[in-house]
Amino acid sequence: MLTLTPELLLRAYAAGIFPMAESADSKELLWFDPPLRGILPLDGFHVPRSLRKIVRRRVFQVKVDTAFRDVVIACGEPTADRPNTWINEDILNAYAALHERGYAHSVECWRDGRLVGGLYGVALGAAFFGESMFSRETDASKVALVHLVARLVRGRFGLLDTQFVTSHLARFGAVEISRIRYKRLLNAAVSREARFHCGVSEAELVDSFLQSITQTS
Repeated sequence: MLTLTPELLLRAYAAGIFPMAESADSKELLWFDPPLRGILPLDGFHVPRSLRKIVRRRVFQVKVDTAFRDVVIACGEPTADRPNTWINEDILNAYAALHERGYAHSVECWRDGRLVGGLYGVALGAAFFGESMFSRETDASKVALVHLVARLVRGRFGLLDTQFVTSHLARFGAVEISRIRYKRLLNAAVSREARFHCGVSEAELVDSFLQSITQTS
């Protein structure tokens, strides 16, 4: 069985392949290269009006890369809607190592000093590969997603890979594309540079983004 190392993960993502464990307790890793791939077009991201109000009200304090390991652990916790999870200890440790090398990132929602929602993923060139998200309070993961997309647009990313399309992601504009088309987009994105850390505050980042999509919608 292959050891899941940061180097192996980066090679896999560059080739359009991603791993998942069979379960949180399993040591077996499965590798996926699905015929249909989920992406969220950055120029077609839809934010419902009600969510825009929540983002602008600053219901949550949004931070980036301050609690990466805690976000991955929270994403791996079973819920009523998701009793089985694919994040095992090997996944947790490998992505934490990627984070230490600057390739994996978390967007976190906090309230009263508590981590209440967030997401994590991998940045490679101008491609971002979303891995998982969680919410302990209503709308927390949605707010994190809006902040992520605002950051990717500001940083000149070209691809947001969601792996699969769920009904939740479809509301934001996620679509399925063929493997061939995905590989073309992937090759173009990983060959370019982008910046995940943009040097502006979260408030400035997201306000500017919401204003831009309001003007074009």
